[in-house]
Amino acid sequence: MPRDDAQIKEVELPTRVAVASAGDHELGSEFDGELSLADTSSEPQFRRADRRVIVRKGALPKKTAGRIRIALLGLVALSVAAVAYGSLYRYGTRNWHFRLESSDDLTVSGLDKVSRAQVMEVLAADIGRNVFFIPLEQRKKQLEEIPWIESASVMRLLPNRIAVQIQERTPVAFAQINNRIELVDSHGVLMELPRKTHFSFPAVLGLGDSDPLSTRAAQMKIYGRLVGELDAGGTHYSNDLSEVDLGDPEDIKVTVADPNGAVLVHLGNEQFLERFKIYLSRVGSWRQQFQKLESVDLRFEGQIIVNPDGGAPQPKLNRGGRRP
Repeated sequence: MPRDDAQIKEVELPTRVAVASAGDHELGSEFDGELSLADTSSEPQFRRADRRVIVRKGALPKKTAGRIRIALLGLVALSVAAVAYGSLYRYGTRNWHFRLESSDDLTVSGLDKVSRAQVMEVLAADIGRNVFFIPLEQRKKQLEEIPWIESASVMRLLPNRIAVQIQERTPVAFAQINNRIELVDSHGVLMELPRKTHFSFPAVLGLGDSDPLSTRAAQMKIYGRLVGELDAGGTHYSNDLSEVDLGDPEDIKVTVADPNGAVLVHLGNEQFLERFKIYLSRVGSWRQQFQKLESVDLRFEGQIIVNPDGGAPQPKLNRGGRRP
């Protein structure tokens, strides 16, 4: 049948699909339709599903696998280092090139008052030993037990040498210990007199070899303060002293080597320089006033006692050198 009067109607379906029809009474064999979006801003009713991406997962996470590789590399490096260290250790401890053959392989420096024989008494047992087996710290302590040695350092010099550096003590005074004379340093350490050596020091009294080192150190600290004050400003008054008695820390007594006779001067425990200057300025007039000047006590403020240690009466003078 001819379609001369056909009318095309546009119907809006609930699904928003536009359908073209060839009349109310006849449907063609073909269906032409198209989807029309009424509102481009509205959300579509139907959406195509996203394509799924297939991810292949390993046995371990990537981060964990990286850490394991680093750990394995570290273990390999440690193993190589351990093998190398073991080889070097066996070589160093067993090879004869590292053996101390004779005393010629021992280098000792810094000796003056200490003899090489004294040092060798400590190190002789190491002759013939491997240098890596010589206890350096123990040898250092043994050397420092020698009175004249203040400090020592013992070092290995590869392949087969030992170097010893000695720092000797510096004596500051003679020490009268019982019936013998020794030397003493500023720390109270007593040392035997070396041979063929000349010293010019005062003799210190009141030290005991049986006293603890801390006691002698405290006494020698007072001695250092005394000498420091007497020699302040380049005066070098300590050169006039022949003896210093440290037996009583509250009363330091010095014996002045005077050409007219030695004089014992009581200086107390302070103002050493001021009191010694008083003695120097008055000693001439005292000798004129007294037949024999044996000792002077300067400890008391405003008062001087002459010959307090003698059997004769003790005359007292004021600071001007006259009797009060």
